[in-house]
Amino acid sequence: MANETKLTLRQTHRLVMTPMLQQAIKLLPLARFELITLINQEMTENPFLEEEPIQPSDTDSENNGSGEYSDIEYAKEEKGENQNPVEIDWDTFFEENYYQGVPFEDYAPTRPPIENTLKQKTSLREYLIWQLNLSTEDAGWKYIGAIIIGNIDDDGYLRSTVEEIAQNTGANTETVEKVLELIQSFDPVGVGARDIKECLMLQIKNKAPADSLAAVLIEKYLEELEDRNFKRIAEKINIPIEELLTAVKIIRELNPNPGNGYTSAEIQYISPDVIVVKTADDYQVVINDEGIPRLRISRRYHEILNSKNKAEAKEYIENKFRAALWFIKSIEQRRQTIYKVANSIVKFQREFLDKGLTYLKPLILKDVASDIGMHESTVSRVTTNKYMYTPMGIFELKFFFHSGIGSSQGDAISSIKVKEMLKKIVSQESSRKPFTDQHLVNVLKNNGVNIARRTITKYRKEIKIPSACRRKKRFDY
Repeated sequence: MANETKLTLRQTHRLVMTPMLQQAIKLLPLARFELITLINQEMTENPFLEEEPIQPSDTDSENNGSGEYSDIEYAKEEKGENQNPVEIDWDTFFEENYYQGVPFEDYAPTRPPIENTLKQKTSLREYLIWQLNLSTEDAGWKYIGAIIIGNIDDDGYLRSTVEEIAQNTGANTETVEKVLELIQSFDPVGVGARDIKECLMLQIKNKAPADSLAAVLIEKYLEELEDRNFKRIAEKINIPIEELLTAVKIIRELNPNPGNGYTSAEIQYISPDVIVVKTADDYQVVINDEGIPRLRISRRYHEILNSKNKAEAKEYIENKFRAALWFIKSIEQRRQTIYKVANSIVKFQREFLDKGLTYLKPLILKDVASDIGMHESTVSRVTTNKYMYTPMGIFELKFFFHSGIGSSQGDAISSIKVKEMLKKIVSQESSRKPFTDQHLVNVLKNNGVNIARRTITKYRKEIKIPSACRRKKRFDY
């Protein structure tokens, strides 16, 4: 049979990611400040977009007298008197009965005082450089010292070897050792140490003699101290256990991370995307629009679009016009989706809002997606980097989604509630005989929670509870 080439027509159905859909998906996971940055960038690049001042007259459908149209005014003009050559599907652009929000100022949480937002803390590096400049006039030592300080991390430890620093500075190792010794005498005590043992030894020298029992314990028995095997250490040194515990108490007062007090990390204040307000017998969801520019289409560029231009220029203007409309629509879709998801979460977690953390219910993305008629991936994107202000505090939207643990009553229990139960049980245990993970399984089972031992171990590590041997105290000190 001979091969031949033919042209045929075939109808098929397939999903196509339109530019508008791609833009809407891109906006969903953005945090508030990322969205504001993107809006400002789009206003810079697209002349059709501009920020609309918030004025009482802006709510009217007529021209506000400034020579500019809002997006809704422009839409009405397009539907009615003026016929623009650019075809826009206005039925899909503007939804009916969509959530318009309420003034945020009435529900805004207490803001931090202005001095908290402007104060700048001195970093560890700046503090050490200042001490170095006061301690020596030698330019070579200052240069070597600056290199050493640059290799000290936020915890105060030197993360480079003397040999590497000597190679980078061209100095000999003896000089580098002397400069390092100078830096190790700076405040905070223990800074510039190369390991935990050296850090503690630098600090103990300021509290006790070099041959003191505390110094001996750090130098020779640090690992055994970590295991809290005090009886064995006392037998090795041949001293009373009481004397050993006194030295251990001195060591416990030392700081293993001397640089923490000078960390350069600043406090980050969270601006919630959603505010949940308690009303008479219900909760009201408010979208936080504060600080997000309100966009509109510029009439000035609308007139340019209707004027006679060359084909190339007109095509460019029409593309920018469509991009502006798509961007405004995508922002509104993002806002409406956040509102729907937040409303659904409030409906599912009503008991948590009424009674507190232990009443948080198990919730998965599929539950919310089914409730609002959207896909799970959309809910996942919209809950990313979004925060909700509730009467119980500020929580990330993803906080409300947790797996459930089986119970003897038949209803699943949130993993958050199980973790809170673990904290309470451990806080009430005997320090001489702490509960093992298997014992915790039995205690939770008596409280109606069916859980595996490996899950207990996982939850215990997540809430930073040490193992039973680490929690055990053989002696009171």
